Amino acid sequence: MVGLQWECKCKLLHFLVIFKGLPELPAGLLNLELVMNFPKPEEVIPHRNPFLFLTEVTQLDAPKSAEAYWQLTESEEFFSGHFPDFPTLPGVLMCESIAQLGAYALLSDQTFDGLLPLFGGIDNVRFRRRVSPGERLDLSVELSRISARGGKGSGKALVGGDLACSCDLMFVFATV
Repeated sequence: MVGLQWECKCKLLHFLVIFKGLPELPAGLLNLELVMNFPKPEEVIPHRNPFLFLTEVTQLDAPKSAEAYWQLTESEEFFSGHFPDFPTLPGVLMCESIAQLGAYALLSDQTFDGLLPLFGGIDNVRFRRRVSPGERLDLSVELSRISARGGKGSGKALVGGDLACSCDLMFVFATV
């Protein structure tokens, strides 16, 4: 829907320039990047620190897909114990961050008001790269099957364009 709104605005602007005799657009205007401000993760999903693993959502097509990132710092408590001399993001937390993004995509749609997606299972999990403190985990999720009881999806986590984790998720809805 967001893409459609932007496309409509661009067509309207083009129409105004051509048919209303507006002066030509400044040269840099067509090179501007559209910046979308989506609600903060904690405004959509119930997760809170220290168990909130999304920093910012960057794209959303609710309830079908979303993209976000998790900016890791060096202060996450789990790094001190996993592993003290070689701090590494636990793989299960990469899966959890993907699942949280899936929950964000679902709960951004009013159809799912009063429901909470819970893990039903994880299949085909692969960890391909170590993730270290200070790195940014770029996340994407696509939800392919959604019903009144739950659904399925798949997601990826990348660091600098390199695949760190991929998984297939199953979820069930709980009434809250």
